[in-house]
Amino acid sequence: MKLRFLGAASTVTGSKTLIEHQGVRLLVDCGLFQGYKNLRLMNREHWPFDPRSLDAVVLTHAHLDHSGALPLLVRNGFKGPIYASLATTELCGLLLPDSGHLQEEDANFANRHKTSRHDPALPLYTEEDARHALTFFRSLEPEQTIDIGAIKVRLRPSGHILGACSAELRTARGSLLLSGDVGRPDDLILHPPAPIAHADYLVVESTYGDRLHDPHNGGAELADVITRTAARGGIVLVPSFAIGRAQNLLYEIYLLKRAGRIPDLPVFMDSPMAIDSMHIYQRHRREHRLSVDECEGMSHVAKICRTVDDSRALDQLRFPAIIISASGMATGGRVLHHLRSLGPDHRNSIVFAGFQAGGTRGARLVAGERSVRIFGEEVRINAEVVSLAGMSAHADAAQLIDWMKTAPTAPRHVFINHGEANAADALRVRIGRELHWEASVPLLGQQVELAGL
Repeated sequence: MKLRFLGAASTVTGSKTLIEHQGVRLLVDCGLFQGYKNLRLMNREHWPFDPRSLDAVVLTHAHLDHSGALPLLVRNGFKGPIYASLATTELCGLLLPDSGHLQEEDANFANRHKTSRHDPALPLYTEEDARHALTFFRSLEPEQTIDIGAIKVRLRPSGHILGACSAELRTARGSLLLSGDVGRPDDLILHPPAPIAHADYLVVESTYGDRLHDPHNGGAELADVITRTAARGGIVLVPSFAIGRAQNLLYEIYLLKRAGRIPDLPVFMDSPMAIDSMHIYQRHRREHRLSVDECEGMSHVAKICRTVDDSRALDQLRFPAIIISASGMATGGRVLHHLRSLGPDHRNSIVFAGFQAGGTRGARLVAGERSVRIFGEEVRINAEVVSLAGMSAHADAAQLIDWMKTAPTAPRHVFINHGEANAADALRVRIGRELHWEASVPLLGQQVELAGL
């Protein structure tokens, strides 16, 4: 078996791993590169393989850094099945068309206002492209095994977001496990990741491979920033991923309000997709910890802003409130309008609740920059900027090690991906020191042969 790392190598985005075995070509994940411009430009490069040659795609979860390039793959000739869990399939039904729509909007804005060097500016793909890609999805039941040529594929729950799974590939001679994104065992909503059944070789993510989550309760930090912002008459703006992070935030705010730990401020969810996804959470209750009543409470804690006019009205608020809006790293979407409007006011707070990939506006603000470029203009940020890294949906370094310890035997080798260089190498060192396993950090484009598999 051969592995080729075509994304998420020394970066946390663009996840793509090509598997070749006995004439079968299988792609695990097909994500967009995000963050630094040199990474984003890779989304427009020619594919390093012929999409028509692929037999199938296996998708670990719905986030765009794992699924967002699927419409491009299909547009370039892929015609095979895309296997994913049912919840992932349903969430991609929201995320992918929205991604295409936003790209069309961004291109139209750039063309109207002449903010792009390209004439005309073009979207990576359209909403129509995304909807066409969805017709190739084939849903798998939890733990269901399918045959793709000589490879048996099984999806195993990994936490992180609803429907997220690790991909277990087995041949007649052994097995390879690709972790996808590994969730936290103490997640408020989701169950812990399933233990490793067996893995001769392991590909593991390393988003938080060089750090530990703050042991302090993320809810307490959130309560503090909401309370002090309200006291100075400000608005709390929370850039949030529409899938996963938004639901955790709503549930946390629901708990804080119910316990009387924060002022009873109005909460606005300015992401129709985040609200639509709540119905998916309700349909898949066996995959999370919440009761019917808790799902209902979370769903009704915020006022929904569906239309563009509803969203624009939020920038005219003159009283303390909480606004949750996509995207989570402030790379696009409605949150940019709010950031431009609310960022200059020192009474307000901007709260980032999760990992910020290098090169994104979120990462720059968390690092202390006080000016960001939005819609071609420099916007001064005087608002308080707060990072609640403890609310991340990724396992930290110790939790990743604990998950790997569930393997009944040591793998022959561990390949570390989906992490920036420092994080990936720190996890490599920790695996060697604590588990005494052989591990390495592959380079982008590197191909390795799995001996004996």
